[in-house]
Amino acid sequence: MRRSSTRKTGSAEKVNASSGSSDLFRSATSKAVSKELERIDHLFQAYADGSSGMIDPEGIESFCSDVEVDHTDVRILMLAWKMKAEKQGYFTLEEWRRGLKALRADSVSKIKKALPELVKEVTRPSNFSDFYSYAFRYCLTEDKQKCIDIESACELLDLVLGFQFRPQVNKLIEYLKYQHDYKVINLDQWMSFLRFCNEINFPSLDNYDSNLAWPLILDNFVEWMHGVQS
Repeated sequence: MRRSSTRKTGSAEKVNASSGSSDLFRSATSKAVSKELERIDHLFQAYADGSSGMIDPEGIESFCSDVEVDHTDVRILMLAWKMKAEKQGYFTLEEWRRGLKALRADSVSKIKKALPELVKEVTRPSNFSDFYSYAFRYCLTEDKQKCIDIESACELLDLVLGFQFRPQVNKLIEYLKYQHDYKVINLDQWMSFLRFCNEINFPSLDNYDSNLAWPLILDNFVEWMHGVQS
């Protein structure tokens, strides 16, 4: 009976020791997370406008200068996507925290180191469609705006699709600037450009079928391409 009692006491001591170690680990982790968030917030304040409480376009330019990336670079748009930023040219504290915590970056040097991995993450097929859609919605700067003008669409295509599909994007931009039927581009048309680049052989276009569910703007583009090639 005594042996049994000893075993039980020993087991209880082990459980208590294990529980104590677990509590210490949780406490240390909690403190580390708290310190990380403190540094993230401190970095936000370095760029935020005092009156609005947000990082505005001027603050973003200052941030871009520190991370040595041009403010028109696609990586800044990728960072906005990671933050789920809602308003073009502005980052709120909540958005800033969300993005930097996900990147595990609480300093300028860590953000710079995180950017290559962010590019890899965005360009994965499972993520790129969401990023591409986000890029369009991010450009809708007015209330109830559903379209972007042709010039803006061309600039955005060049930025977000050009590094993956340069030949297609060059021709698509050339066509959009040449044609006069469309003054604006909507989200459905925008998403169809990505599908076109992913699915259609280029420049032969030999697997394009206008009887399938392609928007008219792409039917016209393909017709224009055939005319250019002949």
